[in-house]
Amino acid sequence: MMLKIKLKVDGMMCGMCESHINDAIRSKFSVKKVTSSHAKGETIVITEEDIEEEKLKAAINDTGYTVVKIEKSPYEKKGFLSKFCKK
Repeated sequence: MMLKIKLKVDGMMCGMCESHINDAIRSKFSVKKVTSSHAKGETIVITEEDIEEEKLKAAINDTGYTVVKIEKSPYEKKGFLSKFCKK
């Protein structure tokens, strides 16, 4: 099962900030996908294995940004057929 981790992050001001956070997460954890948005102040991580919240916070805090909230939820890939194949 895939897991979606949504992080609220303070301090991102531009695309370069997003890259710093994405690179920090990719270098420390095995993730399927990571995207950040400075406009929304959030980072979304898609992973197959759970990541300890403290380790995630430390990885981002080490880059100079601050994690203020972490939400975890199951992740279902939304593909083309998912619109038509409702259970």
